[in-house]
Amino acid sequence: MKDATFSRRKFLTASSASALAFTILPRHVIGQTADTLPPSEKLNIAGIGIGGQGGGVTKAMSELPNVNIGALCDVDRRHEPRMKNDYPGRPFYTDYRILLEKEKGVDAVIIGTPDHWHAPISVAAMRLGKHVYVEKPMAHTIEEAIHMGKVAEQTKAVTQMGQGGHGGEGIRLTKEWIDADAIGAVKEIHVWSDRPGKWWPTQGRRRPAETQPIPDTLDWDLWQGPAPSRPYHADYLPSRWRGWFDYGCGALGDMMVHNADPAWYALDLGYPEWVEAETSEKNPDSFPEWCIVTWQFAAKGDRGPVTLKWWDGGKIPPPPPGFEPDRNLDDNGIYFVGEKGAILCGGWSGAPRLVPESMMASFKRPEKTIPRSPGHHKEWVNACIAKCPEDAKAGFAYSAPYTASMLVGVLPIRLGGRIAWDGEKLRAKNAPNAEALIRKEYRKGFELPA
Repeated sequence: MKDATFSRRKFLTASSASALAFTILPRHVIGQTADTLPPSEKLNIAGIGIGGQGGGVTKAMSELPNVNIGALCDVDRRHEPRMKNDYPGRPFYTDYRILLEKEKGVDAVIIGTPDHWHAPISVAAMRLGKHVYVEKPMAHTIEEAIHMGKVAEQTKAVTQMGQGGHGGEGIRLTKEWIDADAIGAVKEIHVWSDRPGKWWPTQGRRRPAETQPIPDTLDWDLWQGPAPSRPYHADYLPSRWRGWFDYGCGALGDMMVHNADPAWYALDLGYPEWVEAETSEKNPDSFPEWCIVTWQFAAKGDRGPVTLKWWDGGKIPPPPPGFEPDRNLDDNGIYFVGEKGAILCGGWSGAPRLVPESMMASFKRPEKTIPRSPGHHKEWVNACIAKCPEDAKAGFAYSAPYTASMLVGVLPIRLGGRIAWDGEKLRAKNAPNAEALIRKEYRKGFELPA
């Protein structure tokens, strides 16, 4: 059942009006910083897509002292009893547009939907003057990521992508060690994950041919939203959507955002010159069972060219030079190879170690020069209350170009060959057939807001 008859024209009109009224005052005007917020000030947040990861993030946010969860939304009412138990008295919606229209007191939204919904909901919320926390990857396509970044800049919304390690100690130490020349000039980077594997079984498979009954609790048409309309099947949700081109970005979109973050952060990689991929057997419906994707980055500033490789689906890189033979790589991680040694980090931008261990034992750690975060979630909440977009370090100013550069890797996975990339024009210089993947077509009635 839908919440009410909804007028798209009414929603867009309200969106335009609110965008004009959304004014952000700098900290020196309002006389506070993200670190000196009165505990009485509350950020009123709505959770949109709260069945899985989104529900976990909403719960974590609710435990912060400056947060009130004011409303909840999910296209599957199966989650309603649990949410009403956890957040008594809060309204529950199945259509985010109705929530945004009715809940005028909502300051910010947490978006935990499948990937194909991230951009439309984020842009609609920002145009209505809401701050946005969106799960990773922040976008389904390259163009979406860049568009989201532009809208965030225009509206001055405080944004954050759900790459929790970006608020951690590990990513800062990694950059400080590289900046201190701990391993010399970095030439090569390897990033890997155990996904999809046991996490979801849909990669490497064709779309289901049979139709199954739609659960009574689920608004299947709204779940599909901007994606092509398909008959319902349980192989699409929950979580299995990650493997399908229509809805997700595969293992790369799920875990490269976390594990490769130290590379883009420490070395300011920007866009690649080219990307190519080796994969298992391809099909037109889902990501391959495994991929090995290579990004080649040109020299930039003081650093030379860098080659980065991503491994998933059970493929793992060779161990870094000097890695002791009695040690094994973890299921997720990243390592940097420099002229003098290597840095190995755990997954989710975890703690770094020099390789070999003898190098670590004699290493004199440099001073900590990068400001530390109060925590990924708290950082965003504080920045929202202080109205300071720059205080959210995984905000779209950083995460939009990072996500776009990462998603260039999807093009050779799907198309094959080497993709020569023009980052300024967002186009594959040697593959005009990539346009439909860079700038996708949306189902009528679910277009990406301007």
